[in-house]
Amino acid sequence: MRVVYLDLFLVLNFTVNYLLLACAARLDGGAVCRWRTVLAAAAGAAYGALALLPGLALLEHPVCKGGAAAGMLLAAFGPSARLARRGALFLVLSCAFGGGLLLVSMARGTGSLAGGLLGPSLGMRGILIAAALGYGLLSLVLGRQFSHTRAGGELQELTLARRGRTVKLLALRDTGNTLRDPVTGRPVVVVEGEKLRPLLPELPCLDRHSLAHPVDLLGRLEGEDLRLQLLPYRAVGVECGLLLALRVDRACWGRREYRDCLTALSPTPVSDGGGYCALIGGEEG
Repeated sequence: MRVVYLDLFLVLNFTVNYLLLACAARLDGGAVCRWRTVLAAAAGAAYGALALLPGLALLEHPVCKGGAAAGMLLAAFGPSARLARRGALFLVLSCAFGGGLLLVSMARGTGSLAGGLLGPSLGMRGILIAAALGYGLLSLVLGRQFSHTRAGGELQELTLARRGRTVKLLALRDTGNTLRDPVTGRPVVVVEGEKLRPLLPELPCLDRHSLAHPVDLLGRLEGEDLRLQLLPYRAVGVECGLLLALRVDRACWGRREYRDCLTALSPTPVSDGGGYCALIGGEEG
């Protein structure tokens, strides 16, 4: 007969749930809402404890477990467009953590695929240490992914609108971006050019090769009413370069909204890991 100490079980599940949810949020580039994460982790631990009680074996059914997991994710992250991605990250992290524990347990000769709870073999302290080490290792190895967050204002949602079409992107508020519109003096938004295809359906040649030669591209588009121009810039290793720039009807980020905003089309990605695809000026939004 399997004996489970309910208090230890609750503490163990709460801690592991919290770390997995927090890690999923951070891997997605967002901030960790402490109270929501605590609430979700506690709900998940309570559900797991209820499933152990006699007469509530129905809670062990995969459908019930899936519903409980969905409720826990909603409690932690709220109904947002990034919920599915964070849920997938949480699932992957959970599988990886469980697989790692099973591997260690089997290596010690105390675990099996049908052995039920791994707690008796590894001990509560061992599982908690493994969870903390896993979270710390991910934070260390993927620290660059955590350096920019929405909570700190570094990452913001950028909305660009042109002729009734809109596109939403994740942008970094970059203090090194000092590009200015030569006409209005307003900040210039720098966007990976290929991301603006929805705004320029009449321009099929919006690819990296074409954007890398903005003078030739603009020459081929002479006569087209696209509100395109060339924008000079300077950067590390580039004394004087040119970017193709599009004047959009509206650009919004944070509390700022600019009409008739100039947007530079970068031929290359603006981030190392793809966490964002646009750069906005360094002012607070």
